[in-house]
Amino acid sequence: MPARLIEFHPEASQELLEAQQWYQSQSDGLGGDFANEIERAVQMVQESPQTWPIHLKKELRRFLVHRFPFAIVYQYDDQKIRVIAVMHLKRKPGYWKSRYQGS
Repeated sequence: MPARLIEFHPEASQELLEAQQWYQSQSDGLGGDFANEIERAVQMVQESPQTWPIHLKKELRRFLVHRFPFAIVYQYDDQKIRVIAVMHLKRKPGYWKSRYQGS
């Protein structure tokens, strides 16, 4: 099966950028480490999207990022994976739910 296309919700892309910048401001190189962990997480989701647990609704799944308090919330079908949020685990729960367009 060919790899599914990865599509980031615009706000998820913004979360990723802001978090990367924040980590970089804390320690030189930490922003790059964060970006690498997110890239690794997205690659793992792309390779096997059905592996990670259902999150809130059956159409959504969540991948916990190694080393950083973040999760990738996504939905998928045969053609693509849509990243709904690069969710900070300590932020207000469900802040991203308005982005979700599921059943």
